[in-house]
Amino acid sequence: MDADVSTLNNSNLEKARYHAWFHHKDADGYITLAKKTTNGFKQYHYKPEQLAHELSQWIGEDVYFSQNTFYKPQRRIEHVRQLRALYVDIDCYLLNYAPDWTLGKLELEMFDTALPEPNLIIFSGRGLVLIWLIDPVPYQALPLWQAIQNHFVQQLETIGGDAKASDAARVFRLDGSVNSKNRAEVHVHYRHDYRYVLRDIQDEYLPDLKPKKQTKGRPNRVRHLFNTYTLYHARLLDLVKLVELRQYEVDGYREVICFLYRYWQCCYLSDPEEALNQSLLLNQEFTNPLPDGEVIRATKSAEKAWEAKNSTEANRIAQEKGYLGAGYNISNKKLINWLDITSVEQQELKTIIDGNEKRRRKRIANMENRRKKGMRTREEYIKAQHDKTDNQLIAIQKLLKKGYKQKQIAERLGVSRGRVSQLV
Repeated sequence: MDADVSTLNNSNLEKARYHAWFHHKDADGYITLAKKTTNGFKQYHYKPEQLAHELSQWIGEDVYFSQNTFYKPQRRIEHVRQLRALYVDIDCYLLNYAPDWTLGKLELEMFDTALPEPNLIIFSGRGLVLIWLIDPVPYQALPLWQAIQNHFVQQLETIGGDAKASDAARVFRLDGSVNSKNRAEVHVHYRHDYRYVLRDIQDEYLPDLKPKKQTKGRPNRVRHLFNTYTLYHARLLDLVKLVELRQYEVDGYREVICFLYRYWQCCYLSDPEEALNQSLLLNQEFTNPLPDGEVIRATKSAEKAWEAKNSTEANRIAQEKGYLGAGYNISNKKLINWLDITSVEQQELKTIIDGNEKRRRKRIANMENRRKKGMRTREEYIKAQHDKTDNQLIAIQKLLKKGYKQKQIAERLGVSRGRVSQLV
């Protein structure tokens, strides 16, 4: 019996190792392994070359791994290093659809038409997870990635596509592990190893995101969502950057930082539970973190504002009162004031900047554009003017020695008589 259990464990371990290798071969950054316990998720972060060895300590019930990698050992969307996959978690059991029936429906109606064929399908015990592997792209592509991700979820919502499992820091079950909810073993169907190019998926399945000639009126819904995700992601990056610039010593600002972070995470993830978890993790990075209970109480209104932002009735009422909509539309001026962001700190941020910083960046951009076009810098222009003056002085000196009058010199050099007088 013990030999059979040992053989089974070894078999499951090899399944897990192959699954991790198939997904993350040639990866860069940290990969998260997570295990569900009575005290929440226990998780550790490993480099790709460590993963195969470490998996022997993890195989068993409720084992998960991250689909993307992180540049530091923390599973947060602000720390994404490589985006390596798109995915949709299909909770078909909530609709009383069997996983095999659901897969048959997908193959018949969706794959290679509304959606590309996935690389692998995780049978997670009660539902399915579709995984599309992509050529790795850096975190700068996150807004585009998120727009495509959300589009895929929307295509599958009628059969249980879960919008709350669509953020870039998501983890999914590992092949060979066991789902404790029904004791079913997780297994994976491998369909092909072609890695999609994110822009190719955009061109084929989200043409509304292609750059078009500017037209009047609001952008379409897909492009509007893309722009919205871009803004929220940039806001989150700015907030984390500000904490780093202050070396995590943010006493006096902890409540407002956690509040803003929780609100923007809700807007970005559409998952208030995960947004709160991420906010608690950020708080723990502070030199003097707040008690968890205080973070929850101080930022509770952030979740309520997000709920209002997604309420048709709340938006109608807000617009009748003259607001853009429900939720918080906080200006840069207020953010800079609330957080006492200095002009030096603003130089390191993406979007939380004032007019002076915008103008500074515009001047730098204009100078760069002039250089690219071959135009001279101010220093180069001044030097050229000095050289021109020196040449004129030499010419005037020679002509004076020959007995030329100032009027004659002006005509000879093609300059005004006043200029000749000035140089003389």
